[in-house]
Amino acid sequence: MTDNFCVYGLTTGIITAGDDITQAILTSAETACGIEDGDIIVIAESALASAEGAIVYLDDVTPSAEAERLAEEYRMDPRVVEVVIGQSDAIIGGIPGFLLCLRGGTLLPNAGTDGSNAPPGALVCLPDDPDQSAATIRERIRRETGRTVGVLIADSRTHAMRLGCGGVAIGCAGFGAVEDDVGRNDLFGRTLEVTKRAIGDNLASAAELVMGEADECVPAALIRGTNIPMTEERGVETIDAAECLFMGAALHADPSRLKGKPDTDTL
Repeated sequence: MTDNFCVYGLTTGIITAGDDITQAILTSAETACGIEDGDIIVIAESALASAEGAIVYLDDVTPSAEAERLAEEYRMDPRVVEVVIGQSDAIIGGIPGFLLCLRGGTLLPNAGTDGSNAPPGALVCLPDDPDQSAATIRERIRRETGRTVGVLIADSRTHAMRLGCGGVAIGCAGFGAVEDDVGRNDLFGRTLEVTKRAIGDNLASAAELVMGEADECVPAALIRGTNIPMTEERGVETIDAAECLFMGAALHADPSRLKGKPDTDTL
């Protein structure tokens, strides 16, 4: 990071299905601070998903028997549970109001579906392919401005045993979302053996400070001064559930907890 590290909120109107979110970001950035080489554009997944039409209206949902069972167990709307089942790779368990799910190599509540910042009676689901969306937006910004930037798709997530949400990168293009520090020395000369820095997640959290979670209408942020090299990389690296400290411990205690969708065998 440099002494000129800055995070600018990019304000737009409400983003709805079919809106040109890239143009909205470009217009807002021009007013706020312009766009320079090396800038990183962070976009809220809910706004991107809304623009891409990843919205489900609950009146159109018919709950399955499995959705009814889980809804009773976890005190949820069966229609919401049905949407969550359809969006999940596996359901781990839950607490009242929430199911803990695996999707796309990440662990998250309700498979990322969210009723906040969604039209009445609807849920916004995660974007279908956040990495591809990030790459497409990045290329358009390059075409229209001549600037080489990074693009990050961010979600807000809770963390184990902590109160409150932080930013998490779910899509990335233009730079490495994880920086490997293995082989470097610590302050006392010891060689680091496992340390990797979640650059994407850290930037997502910085952006969350200006984007907000409520009615701010700030669905994106521009981060300047990171000195992160721009590359043609894309994607956010994940690990297998068995290699995760939290999931690995749970699976070691009870391997049957990792269950796929109701019509699939146990993974």
